Amino acid sequence: MIAYQYVWSTAMACALVATSTSAAAQDSGTTGNAPPPDPALIETPASGGEAQIYTSADFVRYAPRNALDMLSQVPGFNIRDSEQRRGLGTATGNVLFNGVRPSNKSEELFTLLQRIPADTVDRIEIVDGATLDIPGLSGQVANIVYRANDLSGQFAWNPEFRTNFTDPLLTRGTVSLSGRAGTVEYQLGLNNENSGRSGAGGATLVYDGNDTLIETRDEVFTSDYDSPRLSASINWDPVGSVEANLNSQYQRIYNRYREDGTRTFVGGIDQARSVRQNGDSWNWQLGGDIAFDLGPGRLKSIGLRRFSREPFAQTVITEFADASPTLGNRFTQSGDIGETIGRGEYSWGMFGGDWQLAGEAAFNTLENVAELFLLDADGNFIEVPFPGGSGGVSEDRYEGSLSFGRPITSNLSFQLIAGAEHSTIMQTGDGGLTRSFLRPKGSLSLAWQPGDGFDASVRLSRRVGQLSFYDFLARAFLDDDNQNAGNADLRPQQDWSVEGELGKTLGPWGSTRFRFIYRDVEDRVDIVPVGTSEAVGNIPSAWAAAVVSESSINLDPLGVQGMRLDATIVFQTSRQNDPFTNEDRQWSGFPTRQASFNLRHDIPASDWAYSLSASHAYVQPRYRSNEVSRTTEGPWFASASVENKDVFGLTVAAGLGNILGARSYRDRTVFEGLRGTTLIDFVERRNRLIGPIFSLSVRGDF
Repeated sequence: MIAYQYVWSTAMACALVATSTSAAAQDSGTTGNAPPPDPALIETPASGGEAQIYTSADFVRYAPRNALDMLSQVPGFNIRDSEQRRGLGTATGNVLFNGVRPSNKSEELFTLLQRIPADTVDRIEIVDGATLDIPGLSGQVANIVYRANDLSGQFAWNPEFRTNFTDPLLTRGTVSLSGRAGTVEYQLGLNNENSGRSGAGGATLVYDGNDTLIETRDEVFTSDYDSPRLSASINWDPVGSVEANLNSQYQRIYNRYREDGTRTFVGGIDQARSVRQNGDSWNWQLGGDIAFDLGPGRLKSIGLRRFSREPFAQTVITEFADASPTLGNRFTQSGDIGETIGRGEYSWGMFGGDWQLAGEAAFNTLENVAELFLLDADGNFIEVPFPGGSGGVSEDRYEGSLSFGRPITSNLSFQLIAGAEHSTIMQTGDGGLTRSFLRPKGSLSLAWQPGDGFDASVRLSRRVGQLSFYDFLARAFLDDDNQNAGNADLRPQQDWSVEGELGKTLGPWGSTRFRFIYRDVEDRVDIVPVGTSEAVGNIPSAWAAAVVSESSINLDPLGVQGMRLDATIVFQTSRQNDPFTNEDRQWSGFPTRQASFNLRHDIPASDWAYSLSASHAYVQPRYRSNEVSRTTEGPWFASASVENKDVFGLTVAAGLGNILGARSYRDRTVFEGLRGTTLIDFVERRNRLIGPIFSLSVRGDF
């Protein structure tokens, strides 16, 4: 989505029938029949507009374990994780911790929120980002105000079981420790929440250009993914103005993909085909910041170093029913990625507002070795030339910015950021090239809070996107018999963006919020012609727009105590020139509509809750020079779950997912040559079974 990064799982959260009973029910009135979150409205010091303040009493009905449980129940608030921008830059995302944005670039906000025990949260403040003295924020922002106490821990175990094709997922979960010793606050966590087991199987029918069936495939794929991350952070807040943070992490990623199938041809020789992929990798990060008063203002210095080793291998083997020799291909690459960032921010007050002068230097590198192999008659893989696959890419980038924000009236404030970046991109290997760029960056934000629970904001910004250095180099996709050439002329995508947001609290009914986004894009990154081949490149101009509706409706006023409906609906559209056909079309793989609904009922005077969820997404096709393909799952994923908040002191939930029988689909049309100017070679129509998904969740403290 262009509006925000929203995670659409392939099977939404699951649900089932709990088999355990509550060992000790909570006191009557502590869950379900407690009122829904109801903020106290206070004046913000910066502008005199309204801020919504939630305390632990507002979340009693949900029996939260951590800050994520609490923030997830704030009406109308959706967590938007930090955007993957270049370097650290100005703040993104919409969550602060004790008034400070996290300096850790890799860990998601969800993970950071999970580590904060609920009993350490003093309050949650919902304010408009443009009223704060943190450049880059706009729209609704949540500030988690908390203070760690004695040593405490949390854990969650979330296994998943599927009836078809996959092994049980038993490794998904998290465990964390947090505490305080004098002026030092610390956190330690092991997280493998971002893990999964997926699979699907069924028929693929292949037709020729005259829509005549020429091939039938019966295939099954399975995918195993685990990404355990060990991380630690320390906050030092002694008496005086000094405050320092240190964070580190180490992560292993285990990513395996297997596909096996048979292919039956009309008038041809049957085949057995296998695909194997291995993307195991590891990475580490070390970062920190220190801030202290200096002169009339405050100086903050931030440093970060990241490194990742990312080997990858894909092998495709085809065996024939007769005596024909076995065919095989293998593509491998091994990339070492490094990033070093230093940033300084000096903030002070002047002319009735907040000023900040910032400078940043970032150095990014990729060293990659790619190889292509063919299987010979003796069953050995022999290397063949693969020009453009191996090489190095580096970027040295420097940027500076000056920001100023202040209230204009008692309920209207603005924030202005003006800056620029200078970058030098260097590529070694085939077609090596060195280029330098100077680009403007910045934003202008306005926030209006007229009172009575209404707020509005608008932001105009100039943004420069991040590049994947792998896109500079050649890459093979053996499963679809495709290949990207290298492209040393690749440039970062830039855009002018306009974002608006309107919100209204509805008293006991909840809240509703609308967002509007328009992006005018330069150098859009897509597949383009390069010489006689195709590669990741740039399209001069494009645009996209979105409308987002986010609502939380409490049904208590209708007499259904403890029930709430959360709904998010997104409509998007886009336009660009197709670099191969010169026709206008949507962006490749662009989601043009998405919807998510969740109905939760915390049953009054009990520890029980249940929920029903449904989600839908429609994604545009992807385009290459000689093909159009669209891969989807759905059309709707639905799940049901039941939860008990006190099973021997634990929160236990069980669920059944994919209850509407969503399936995996793919339609792929391949042309004999250039798409739109040559005849259709063949058409693939895939329809694979996913099946039911059972899950269990056990969460507790220690």
